[in-house]
Amino acid sequence: MSVHPPRFCLRPFSPSSHLHFHSLSHFVEKMSVLPGLLIFIVILTISCKQLGGLVYPEELLNPQETSFPLAPTPNAPTTPPLVPALFVIGDSSVDAGTNNYLPTLARADHLPYGRDFDTHNPTGRFCNGRIPVDYIALRLGLPFVPSYLGQTGAAEDMIQGVNYASAGAGIIYSSGSEMGQHVALAQQVAQLMDTFEQFMLTMGKEAATNLILNSVFYISIGLNDYIHYYLPNVSNVQSLYPPWSFNQFLASTVKQQIKNLYNANVRRVVVIGMAPIGCAPHYLWMYNSQNGECIEEINNMIVEYNFGMRYVVDQLNQELPESSIIFCDVFQGAMDILNNHQQYERLCVALQVSM
Repeated sequence: MSVHPPRFCLRPFSPSSHLHFHSLSHFVEKMSVLPGLLIFIVILTISCKQLGGLVYPEELLNPQETSFPLAPTPNAPTTPPLVPALFVIGDSSVDAGTNNYLPTLARADHLPYGRDFDTHNPTGRFCNGRIPVDYIALRLGLPFVPSYLGQTGAAEDMIQGVNYASAGAGIIYSSGSEMGQHVALAQQVAQLMDTFEQFMLTMGKEAATNLILNSVFYISIGLNDYIHYYLPNVSNVQSLYPPWSFNQFLASTVKQQIKNLYNANVRRVVVIGMAPIGCAPHYLWMYNSQNGECIEEINNMIVEYNFGMRYVVDQLNQELPESSIIFCDVFQGAMDILNNHQQYERLCVALQVSM
C-alpha cells in the first residue's frame, strides 16, 4: 500500500548531515540497522506532533466501550528480526493508542489523525501517518508495536513488543493532568514490570530474561513537564526550582527509572532528548516573537535538560555493566532544519515524488 509522507510534519533531513547523533549511529550499527533511517525517524519524533485547532467533543471525557483494531503491519518481514522486541515508553510523540481507552481530552481517535496512515483511519497515533516507532519497528524486522491498553494481555500478543506511551504524560506524575487521565512515566514502568512478570510465568524465567536482555527500549518523554507544568508555573514551581535545578530533578528521575529497568534485565535503551519547544507557534505568539525568532529563554532550558540527560546517560553506562544506553539529541537536528530549511526543500520534493 502506498503511504503518503507526513504532511503535518517538518521536512525530513538528509542522513548525510552532521547533526550530532554519533552515539545513536553507533548503537544502531551494533544492531546492523542503517543509522540514517533512524536519525530520520528521530526528527519525526518531534515533527509529528498534535494537530492544532481541533475541537474536542464532550464524549471524549467519558469514552464508551469502543473497539480499536490493531494497526496492520505492511509487508510482514520474512527474515528474522534484528532484535526480539521493541518496548516503548513516552508521551504523544510515540503514543500508539493508549489514550483511546482513557477519559482525556488528549486523544487522537478521530480525523484528521491517521488520514495518511496505512489504514487511512485514526488509530490513536498523534500524527496523520506513522509515528517514529512504527518505522523503527519495521526496520528492526518487527510488526507495529501494539498499545498496552489496546491488546488482550496475552503473552503471545506482547512478545515482540508493547507500547506504553500515553499522550500528556510526563516525568512528573501530575504533568498534563488538566487534560484528563494519562499514564505517567512511573506508571508506564510499572506496566512494563507487569509485562515482564507475565513473560516469566508464560515462557519461563530463562527465556523471558533472554528476551528482555536483547530487546530495545525506547524512551521519549519530558516535554509535557515543561508545557503543562514548569512554563505555566503550576504550584509556583519556578520560585522553588530555577531551570537548572528543575532539569536536574527531571534527569535524576529518569535515571532512577532506567536503573529500575536495568534491575529487571533491561540492557539496550534509547533516550530521546527534548525538542526546541521555544520554536513552537504557541510560544512565538505568547512571547511576541519578532520575525518568527525562537524564544531563546525557553530553548535554553531545553538545552540544559539535554546536557544534563546526556551526562546522566554517560554515568549510567559507566555504572551499569553490559548496558548500552544512548542519548539522542533531537534539539540539534531540529534547529538545523529550522535554520537551514532551504537545504531540505529538494530532499522533501524528492521524497514526495518517490513515494
